[in-house]
Amino acid sequence: MRARTAAALVASALVAAACGIPVASSPSKIARSDVPFHLLNPGTTPTTVPAAPPVGAREQIYLVDTTQHVIGVIRDVAPPATLTEVMGALLDGPTSAETSAGLQSFLTGKPADVVATVAGGIATVDFTTNPFQIVGPDQTLAVAQAVYTATAQPGVLGVLFEIDGNPIEVPTAAGVQVPGPVTDATYAAQAPVAPTATSVP
Repeated sequence: MRARTAAALVASALVAAACGIPVASSPSKIARSDVPFHLLNPGTTPTTVPAAPPVGAREQIYLVDTTQHVIGVIRDVAPPATLTEVMGALLDGPTSAETSAGLQSFLTGKPADVVATVAGGIATVDFTTNPFQIVGPDQTLAVAQAVYTATAQPGVLGVLFEIDGNPIEVPTAAGVQVPGPVTDATYAAQAPVAPTATSVP
């Protein structure tokens, strides 16, 4: 058995020598110059951490329900969720599910048709085209939608309206035209009668 083991060791040594691998009877230190460069300085593999997708801010806009009052619904608005973005979401109108549930909007336009700024607690909402193109009580509801949506934002106490930079008068619940600023109290007759901040899937 010992003879067989010794023969195997000799054979292994011969193979190792033939392959150019140094053979030593005990561990020995290898000179730095004999170590391949890539083993001395292994490259670092860059790690890319994917950025988290932006989380939409949950904001409230106002549509009109079957009782002809405004009602708050939730929209996920892309950050930073400025008043311009929120008013744009209002112009986008109800979802198909909300329409099926009886909700509607009396405003016309597209999200890109509005720019809103706030100064001293007063929001100036400037539309590129007139979003209040209907007449009568429905026009008052359209203005109420915009006013309730704007004043739902922190720090907004009243609203002025413009079309293409020109101030306009808007109808109130009392049936008169005023230049503003108007508030949600101006449209108390159109105030929500159902719980607000609902989200229709």
